[in-house]
Amino acid sequence: MKIDSQAYCVPAGAKVRLRKWATIAQLAYKSKRQYRKLLESHVEQLSSLQDIHYAANRYALLLIFQGMDAAGKDGAIRHVMSGINPQGCEVTSFKSPSAAELEHDFLWRTTRVLPPRGYIGIFNRSYYEEVLIVRVHPKLLGAEFEGKQPQDSNKLWEGRYRSIVNFEQHLHRNGTRVVKFFLHLSKEEQRKRFLARIDDPQKNWKFSMADAKEREFWKDYMRAYEECLSATSTAVAPWYIVPADDKASARLIVSQVILETLGALGSSYPEIDAKKRRELQAARRRLMK
Repeated sequence: MKIDSQAYCVPAGAKVRLRKWATIAQLAYKSKRQYRKLLESHVEQLSSLQDIHYAANRYALLLIFQGMDAAGKDGAIRHVMSGINPQGCEVTSFKSPSAAELEHDFLWRTTRVLPPRGYIGIFNRSYYEEVLIVRVHPKLLGAEFEGKQPQDSNKLWEGRYRSIVNFEQHLHRNGTRVVKFFLHLSKEEQRKRFLARIDDPQKNWKFSMADAKEREFWKDYMRAYEECLSATSTAVAPWYIVPADDKASARLIVSQVILETLGALGSSYPEIDAKKRRELQAARRRLMK
């Protein structure tokens, strides 16, 4: 079953209204068995493309995952990237910034862990937190500006959007391809997942009262996401709004986008010259003795 990945891509310059974007997609599979087969096929293809990507050593790929709590970021990363060679993949999760990180600009801590050429880097949350949670809770800016709140917050957010767009364009010019996923979860589905975490002893560790308190700011988060997605989806670093109420469909959409992105790089295994070919043949003759 063909997945139209562009149906989930935010066009550059588009004004995003999340209520117009579905939180549950038309199912990309007809049964659980078909879902498993499709995902397995995607994982196998990703494994092959990653091997070429690593060997070619031409580009880096940065995948960014954002979403509300329980949107399925961890699960999407775990299932979609299950066949990836860990040697060529780095996953980084970003929590509250440390005291040392607060002494630098808001892009510093993520810049330090960007993937090198040949690698796939995955950010579970990212520098986008600095225009999302910090915007919903502006008191957090006090820690970044030594207790002094900026007088014009609108200019602050607009400036950060510009910094992000310029940063991602700089990465693109220098060989890093950036793809961003917003896992679009409904408030009702989040409630169900929170209840499941509370009712299942093996999932209790995933839940905290802070998660429940953040639900009170749902509308504020949606407005922050709308402005962020509108301002920072570009041709070179697009946002994909992935319906996340059905985890299986979300994983298939994410894996399809990554497959297409890797395929579009046009990478291939390095070709060897005549000298290297002679060295290989000499080594083969020695090994055969």
